[in-house]
Parts: sequence; C-alpha cells; structure tokens
Amino acid sequence: MLSKFERYPLTFGATPIEKLPRLTEHLGGKVEIYAKREDCNSGLAYGGNKLRKLEYIIPDAIASNADTLVSIGGVQSNHTRMIAAVAAKIGFKCRLVQEAWVPHEDAVYDRVGNIMLSRIMGADVRCVDDGFDIGIRKSWEDAIAEVKAAGGKPYAIPAGASVHPYGGLGYVGFAEEVRKQEEELGFKFDYIIVCTVTGSTHAGMTVGFAKDGRSQKVIGIDASCTPAQTKAQVLEIAKRTAELVELGREITEDDVVLVEDYAYPVYGVPSEETKDAIRLVARLEAMITDPVYEGKSMQGLIDLVKKGYFPEGSKVLYAHLGGAPALNGYGYAFRNG
Repeated sequence: MLSKFERYPLTFGATPIEKLPRLTEHLGGKVEIYAKREDCNSGLAYGGNKLRKLEYIIPDAIASNADTLVSIGGVQSNHTRMIAAVAAKIGFKCRLVQEAWVPHEDAVYDRVGNIMLSRIMGADVRCVDDGFDIGIRKSWEDAIAEVKAAGGKPYAIPAGASVHPYGGLGYVGFAEEVRKQEEELGFKFDYIIVCTVTGSTHAGMTVGFAKDGRSQKVIGIDASCTPAQTKAQVLEIAKRTAELVELGREITEDDVVLVEDYAYPVYGVPSEETKDAIRLVARLEAMITDPVYEGKSMQGLIDLVKKGYFPEGSKVLYAHLGGAPALNGYGYAFRNG
C-alpha cells in the first residue's frame, strides 16, 4: 500500500510483538494480551510512534530545501522530542512551540523529560501559555513566520504530525507489518488497542486494517478529553489517507471506533485509575507506560477486559506508542512508586 511513497529510514525495522503472560493471567486468562513495542523502534532519543509518521514526511522536508523543522506540542510532548531528534539526525535546525496544554504543576515539569531532551538536542524551545487544542495553532503559525523573518527556511509539521498530508501513512505501514508478523505467529489479532489524541496513528491503522476487513477492530482509547473533535479528525485523516494509498473504498464514520471513558479528568492529567494501570503493568511485565497517553490506553485495555468487552479467546494487540520520558514530569505523583 505504501510502495509509491518515499521513506526516510529512522527506525530499526519491524517492532517486536511480545505476549504479556502475567497481565493476561492477572486479568483472568480468558483474553490473550500482546504488545507491539513501538516504544523500542529506534535509537533516536527513545523513539516512539511519531517516528513511523516522520519517515514518510522527512523526504518532503528535504526536497523542499528547508533548513528548519517547526512543530508544536504540550510541554511534555513526545512529538516535539521526536522532531528535535530527527532535525539533529538530518542536520536541520529545529524550532519548537511548547504550549501549556496540561494543568499540571509538578515543580520540574518544564525542565525534565521530553522538553529537557529536546533542549539537549539543540532545539530552539519556546514555551507559550496557550491551552490544549488538537487543531492548528496560532502560536505555531507565528513560529513559522518568525523563522522566515530571520532568514530561515521552515518546514511546518503540525501537532503529532497528524494533519500533515502524509501523517497517516506510517500507521498504514504498521498494519502491513502486523499482517506479516501474524503469518509468522500463525494467528490473527482480533482487536488492536491504540491511544488516540491528534488522530493520525489511529487513522493510519484504520486504513491499514481496512484492507483485510478489520478497521472496526482497531479500538481507539481517547486521551484527549475532546472526543467529538478527536473522532472527527481521525475520520478526516483516515479518508485522506485512504485516497492517498488507493484503498479502493471510502472510509466512513462506522470505521472509526473511539472509546471515550478513560481520558478524565483532562488531557495530560492521570486519574488514580490511570496511575494504578501504570503501576500494574510495570509490576507484572516491567513495561513502562506514561500518564498522558499509554497509561490511559492501558487503563482502557484493563477495564475493557474486566468488563468482558472482548469475547473469550480473543487475542488483543496493545500498541505501545512510547512516551515514557514524560514520566519524569510527574515525579511527585509517583514519588512512592
């Protein structure tokens, strides 16, 4: 599905799929749980799902004769960390807007984790007080204009790389990769769990798995706390991506499954249940999830298994998208483990 698109390799290759036997047993053993370790996909600054997307965006950035990647996210954005990493790797400058998306006041929140790594990698990091929104942001547009005014050649990458024309391609590739791994494993996954915020990871999976009739088996766990806006953006990205890859059928609203029950209290702030999920999977499988994204999708997975959402005998694949460096910004919440 992606053969006609140029790809700039930033990852190690296919990410491993591992069974989570202790978590499976803890949850009753009726549903087999596996994880696809996107958090282990690269040597670039701890990797994560954004790199799959950027592999299909960077060729366009290089071809545009740009010299500066300009992007945006929250203070502890995994995405901006990856933009900084890729800019360093390809020899570009990097300008990052870090907005105050999360009402979180840990004393070191803006000095550790993802934002610290971006600074170490040489990014020009600017913090802005604007609040959370998955749409196009004026602060990002202003940063692009400022780079131009200073004589630079910016290449604009939106939050999460999601509404970029090529933002969904990487996770179409994820689905193709899973199909190859399923052949080796000798079975197909009945459900795929993914965290959903800006939308292109979920959208790409929806298109990729639509090829074999499993679009509705991709279960998005909302972590945005703005589910209507998020679902609409997933659908828009998926429709555009389906046209790009010539899927052969239109993606409809029915293809996008988004569970809205676990994003509370707000984006970026973990509930007690999210923190419990982070601790549980860490203590059973030594798999580290974060308070913003993967902790909430793990909470969702655990709760859905307990509620019988998945039929007995189901094989469920949890997409671990990375993001563990953000835990450093939540040190007080986890001061006792």
